[in-house]
Amino acid sequence: MRSLHFFLAGEYMIRRCGWVNMKNPLYIRYHDEEWGVPQHDDRALFELLVLEGFQAGLSWECVLNKREAFRTAYEGFDVEKVSRFDEEKCLALLENPGIIRNRLKVNASVTNARVFREIQRAFGSFDAYIWGFTGGKAVAEPYTLRTTSPLSDQISRDLKKRGMKFVGSVIIYSYLQAIGVINGHGQECDCCPD
Repeated sequence: MRSLHFFLAGEYMIRRCGWVNMKNPLYIRYHDEEWGVPQHDDRALFELLVLEGFQAGLSWECVLNKREAFRTAYEGFDVEKVSRFDEEKCLALLENPGIIRNRLKVNASVTNARVFREIQRAFGSFDAYIWGFTGGKAVAEPYTLRTTSPLSDQISRDLKKRGMKFVGSVIIYSYLQAIGVINGHGQECDCCPD
């Protein structure tokens, strides 16, 4: 994170993006330590892809507040294990009050795990696949009300063609910001790219 801070009431304060709920420590930590940081670990890339799919129609804060329960329910987001979830496991997920219980999203998460594994086999890793769209470089695109881009359109089309669900361009744009392919921190934020 950049070292630009401002001094207020005797303490250094980090300037953050305006969308951060400053009353939620999970949200603050997510913004400061994770959102927009280039991610290359396939397990983490899978976790965020699943969580972004569950966000559809909801707020990210709602998903973030349930993240630990998701990690337990989804066996640490081990893509191999999730790809083998059967109907019985999916029904158990739908009865888990700690996560978002939506049949279409649960089923999509299992389908997406299987496609994720196919992509890993084809490209060596999901990391190589997703970062290949930008030649391994992060794209600086300060946060605006924008919800899609030509890049998210392209990746969304490709993932859908491969059989993934809940990977529309809006979800993929948010995902790309989350994993740091797009650095979307706003101009008011200390994490904004120079």
